Formats: sequence, structure tokens, C-alpha cells
Amino acid sequence: MGGVAGKGAGEQSLARKLCRRLEEDWLLIADRNFFNWAGWCTAADSGAALLWRVKADLTLPVLETLPDGSYRSVLVNPKIRGKARQALIEAARAGQGLDEDKARYVRVVEYEVPDREGDGKGEVIALVTTITEMTAAPAPLLAQAYHQRWEHETGNKQLKTYLRGPGRVLRSKGPDMVRQEIYGYLLTHYAISALICKAATEAGIDPDRVKFKRTVRIVRRRAADPAAFPP
Repeated sequence: MGGVAGKGAGEQSLARKLCRRLEEDWLLIADRNFFNWAGWCTAADSGAALLWRVKADLTLPVLETLPDGSYRSVLVNPKIRGKARQALIEAARAGQGLDEDKARYVRVVEYEVPDREGDGKGEVIALVTTITEMTAAPAPLLAQAYHQRWEHETGNKQLKTYLRGPGRVLRSKGPDMVRQEIYGYLLTHYAISALICKAATEAGIDPDRVKFKRTVRIVRRRAADPAAFPP
């Protein structure tokens, strides 16, 4: 989130404006930086199913542990504290109906990624979902779905950091040229991704395991080598 953004122009505020476009048969997946009470309620009220990661400091009381390892819990409006909050949790434990302005039932899926690289290795990932019935979406299926969100985020990083370059802005000044430049980046990303997929498949390797950054370097060296092209 940029420090120069105006009021109402942050990621969370902008995301809430998109909620009116959600449809009831959609599954909306979001990173932990997007979670807040107002955003969750706005998105849930659209009728779409939600699967959002939450931060480690969010209190998620265990109401019932389910056979797939997930558990039912309740989200409480952060403005409600003390005895009033505890009363809502007890009501949820008793299976009572809740005022959705005060609290909402959720299901929680927690897991680790044992082979994850970097500082996040061994970190517990906590997901909350509006899909409270285990049979509708077992925990492993939800964890797998969230993992696919990472691939989308990785694709954005490949475009912004490895192709365009960190901190660089588009060179074009007019709208038409900006649009053309964006399409140029998208087509380049597609071409490199197709190359990775073809080469990895022929080598019997999972394409997700091939480093995009390294491939970009190889392509750039090849493109800059006059001997690589016929006269």
C-alpha cells in the first residue's frame, strides 16, 4: 500500500468497492493484508464464498473440531470487547443465531508448507472461510485452492519485478501507448511462460519449479548475442 495514496485509495478500501461485482457461485480468495471486519462482511454479504488468510494475532475460538482437521469458529466485531464479546462466543458455542453486525460463524483451516522456501518456512497458515460445512469443501481442497492464489501473486511479481524492473514506471505518456506497453509486457510474460512450460514438460520437470528470473536472464543474454541470430 503506497504511502502517498489518498484517503479511501488503499488496497482494502479499493477491494471493498469491487465486492458489488462478486457473484454467488464465486470463491473469493484473499491474502492476510486484506482481512478486516468491514471488508469481510461486505464481501460475505455479496453471497460469494470467501477463503481469506488471516494474521497470526487474530483470536479464533475453537467451537468444534472437524474430522478433516479444520474447526468451526466465530469472528466477532472488534468494536465489541470484554464481557459482551465473551457472551457472543458462548452463544456461538451453544449454536445460537448471531446478529451478523456483531459476529459471524466461520470455519478455520490451519496448515504448514514444509518445503516452502525463505523466512515463511514452518509458518502456520490460517485460513477462514464462509464454507462452514466440511463436506462442501474439505480442508485439503481449500488449502490447495489458496496455494493457487500464490501462483497468481507470483505472476504479478514476475511482470512487475523481473520484466519491468523494481521501482520503474512505464515509459509511455499517453493512454494508448500505455495500453500498448502493458500488452507488450503481458505478451512477453506469456512467451516466456510458454517456453518454461514446454522445456520443463520435455524434461519431465514441474514447470512451477523452474525459476522465472533465471529464464529471463537466459533469454536476455540470448537476445543480446548477435551470433544467436542468422544474418
